[in-house]
Amino acid sequence: MVKKAIIAGHICLDIIPAVDHHFELQPGHLYEVGAPLMATGGAVSNTGIALHILGIPVTLMGKLGDDSFGKTILQIVQERATGLEKGFLIDRKASTSYTVVINIPGIDRIFLHSPGANADFGADDIDYDKVKQAALFHFGYPSFMARTYADGARELLEMFHRVKACGVTTSLDPGMPDGNGPAGKVDWPHVLQELLPNVDVFMPSADELLFLLEPEKFSKGDDLSPAELSRLGQRMLDLGVGIAAIKLGKRGLYLRTGTSQRLQKMGAGCPDNVVAWADRELCFPIFKEEQFKGATGAGDTTIAGFLASLLHSLTPEMAGTFACAVGACNVEAPDALGGIRSWQQTRERIQQGWAKIPFFVQEKGWRQDAEFFWYGPNDAH
Repeated sequence: MVKKAIIAGHICLDIIPAVDHHFELQPGHLYEVGAPLMATGGAVSNTGIALHILGIPVTLMGKLGDDSFGKTILQIVQERATGLEKGFLIDRKASTSYTVVINIPGIDRIFLHSPGANADFGADDIDYDKVKQAALFHFGYPSFMARTYADGARELLEMFHRVKACGVTTSLDPGMPDGNGPAGKVDWPHVLQELLPNVDVFMPSADELLFLLEPEKFSKGDDLSPAELSRLGQRMLDLGVGIAAIKLGKRGLYLRTGTSQRLQKMGAGCPDNVVAWADRELCFPIFKEEQFKGATGAGDTTIAGFLASLLHSLTPEMAGTFACAVGACNVEAPDALGGIRSWQQTRERIQQGWAKIPFFVQEKGWRQDAEFFWYGPNDAH
């Protein structure tokens, strides 16, 4: 029987104009673009629907406004699978969140974002009876959701306390706080100290992690050495996380896991072979995409690949590999989900020798596997 997942948190409508040439945005100028792609975005859509495509039964939980953007999101989700849209709450006093995603060739993405109904999502908006029926609960982007992070993230802390009491495995994707906004003023190190003992799987990007834990080093995520990754991995474990992963973009994925005793407390989504997962440290390369079309949702879908692997009780080696494979499929389409393939199709692509982009570690204690991933000095195997 396939284990079920609840995916909750941030949901929005992505409006992605087609841009086929480079230009510099300047005030007062008009720039002609192509037809827009209208797609669902945010962690609920990107991670949740990717899990659905990968064959995991999912329930989506998010909040929408009673407006045209909200109706568009419901229609898009329903077209994926009838009934998948039923977990959304409709707030008639709020607008639906949307993001204009500007993908100019040659530069990183630019986002124009309206939080909308996400700003009023809180602990009581979770259906805990449905959570009890699942194996895994994943929450995405609390740093974009004002009520969730307000007052020292009181609602977020309450939510994970109540969810963990349901006996499920918990997962968190924090999102990148706006450093100039209210989320940037939250005492995130203190919040994580209180929160992470109730988080079984924590998967931030490198810069998200630095912003949250070591803000003085923010923006240096691309330059983290293997030794620094090991240190940050250990710090996450010390804060109470069972499985910690750092998304490294083009550099791949770093994975660190806790002791057998910690993993056995993970709840219904715990891997069958705890010994194989305990005390692990690995680094995985990315796969070579056929054609890069955009990185919208790449991190979210990488998480989906990892969580699907966890629910299928794959080994850590296969889970990290599969996560990077799903992330590579993502960038082959301009939206978050257009490139995602089924579980079987993705596995076959890997098994047929899909090329990876290897990287090299010169620090002492690291050992490369024949599949181009690396075992770290803290890896028990």
